[in-house]
Amino acid sequence: MIILGVDFTSRPTRTKPITIARGRLSAAVLELDVLHACDSFDAFSAFLAAPGPWVGAFDFPFGLPRVLVRHLGWPDHWDALIDFYATLSRAQIRETFKAFCDARPAGSKFAHRACDLPARASPSMKWVNPPVAWMLHAGAPLLKRAGVCMPVVRENGDSRIALEGYPGYLARRLIGNVSYKSDDRRKQTMQRRAARRALVARLEGAPLGIGAVPGPDLALTSSLRRQCVADASGDSLDAVLCAVAAAWGAGQARSGYGLPATVDPLEGWIVGVPPPD
Repeated sequence: MIILGVDFTSRPTRTKPITIARGRLSAAVLELDVLHACDSFDAFSAFLAAPGPWVGAFDFPFGLPRVLVRHLGWPDHWDALIDFYATLSRAQIRETFKAFCDARPAGSKFAHRACDLPARASPSMKWVNPPVAWMLHAGAPLLKRAGVCMPVVRENGDSRIALEGYPGYLARRLIGNVSYKSDDRRKQTMQRRAARRALVARLEGAPLGIGAVPGPDLALTSSLRRQCVADASGDSLDAVLCAVAAAWGAGQARSGYGLPATVDPLEGWIVGVPPPD
């Protein structure tokens, strides 16, 4: 089975491309051997068009909180919502979301999806630090246009399976709340480099089980291992973390790729994150 891990950016360039880790899952071993860089959405769309079967985890939110969608009167079916969302400019989205937040009490400004809090992920409506609302705005329409299967969210029987990933969730499980990356050159310290080295060692040291379900053993080539440590932005390592999550999900293909049975298809769910108690 081909496995993909995608570290996404809402503005891909040559210096900050969409980074894709690619490998193969066989006999409970995930072998990753190459990183692809897509410096445009056209290049990324061409990559998505590659025939399946493959399972990929993509580091951007697949949906918006239902409470937000209802409040705004937006379409409450995923396809229609994403089509509508794609017609809005970033300025329109920012203005709409800011007005929603301004009307809410301190401490609960943003609406959250059900998976956000257990994953400690930023709300998918957040437009700054990090701007995941822009990532949803850019990424979800590309997945829809590609016609991939998105379990729970958009089931269509395609052999290309797209799952939502969040590398920060797995990283915290392995090394705690230690910062391992930064796009700011002034913050690309030796301490963060050491954290990346420790994270790679933990990833390769033992299968990463999620809940009661074990994950695959990870095998990296020496060049990919060096790249993950050397890449101070963390993009390479985040792509690998997403690939690990995708491989875990692929192992649960017969039970819905490990997604909880109660997932709201309008919101989506981050693969590997257990439902709250």
